[in-house]
Amino acid sequence: MALSSSSLFSPPAHFHRHSTILTTTTRPLLFPNVAAHKHLIRTTTTTTTLQATAADVPAALDGATTLAVIGGSSLAAIAAVISVSDPEKRRQQQAEEVGGGDKEVVREYFNTTGFQRWKKIYGETDDVNRVQRDIRVGHAKTVENVIRILTEDGALSLQGVSVCDAGCGTGSLAIPLAKRGAIVLASDISAAMVAEAERKAREELQASSTDPSSASLVMPKFEVSDLESLNGKYDTVVCLDVLIHYPQNKADGMISNLASLAENRLVLSFAPKTFYYDLLKRIGELFPGPSKATRAYLHAEADVEKALNKAGWRIRKRELITTQFYFSRLVEAVPA
Repeated sequence: MALSSSSLFSPPAHFHRHSTILTTTTRPLLFPNVAAHKHLIRTTTTTTTLQATAADVPAALDGATTLAVIGGSSLAAIAAVISVSDPEKRRQQQAEEVGGGDKEVVREYFNTTGFQRWKKIYGETDDVNRVQRDIRVGHAKTVENVIRILTEDGALSLQGVSVCDAGCGTGSLAIPLAKRGAIVLASDISAAMVAEAERKAREELQASSTDPSSASLVMPKFEVSDLESLNGKYDTVVCLDVLIHYPQNKADGMISNLASLAENRLVLSFAPKTFYYDLLKRIGELFPGPSKATRAYLHAEADVEKALNKAGWRIRKRELITTQFYFSRLVEAVPA
């Protein structure tokens, strides 16, 4: 889902030196009501030039971004306030509204308002602000890195290689894989995302059909499915920016199932859990605003690695993709 994905953060170096805008996202959280909570926010006197204004951020994702305007010296003070917040209660209310847990919340969001927002961010429209454009760039970097990893043996094509793109979103990875000759199964929990991905694939692959070298290209197979319901066997399984929507105990099962589908490679991206990112996420949960969105879960790299090891896989490669508002850990795993 690209969900996506990955989450999006300002780099931790900013926390100590400047007043700045800090966001976390990946098709995840949001806090548009910072103005209503000014008494909780303190800024330093340091001045810095931002590439995005405060007005840009809440407008960027409206329900999919977490916003806090803070200075490095205010982290400790705000941390004390976090202990009295109750984001879990808000999450339970969301689940009750859609009649289920995290999975139902994710499905509902990305079939409605989330679909419209992320379709625009992952698309090519100029109708995006600077934050959204930055997120688009970050996600594109993740896709580029995945394709590089899959073709590092020197082969420019992936002719005949079977790939499962689990959480395909609007097809930003599935389509370029198909253009390189891969046999792709692209799935997403959101029927709206799957329909858009299939539409784009038909449009782009048919446009390539006039090229003689594309005669052997195969249209990806698209299906609506959650990660745990996927089956089959594939040379490679890729899951980008999806795990952020689920807590670690559920992510463990999802990783296990994805590993059972892959024969040679499993590529995952997730929002890494560190002290600073966890603190920022908790700060953001103080300002939920009226929007309904999925909850974002950060994952410790050690926990993801443990789940892979338990499934009989080991991490061979680790990469970090960052822009000003996008931050994601990318790992390639192979059979142990």
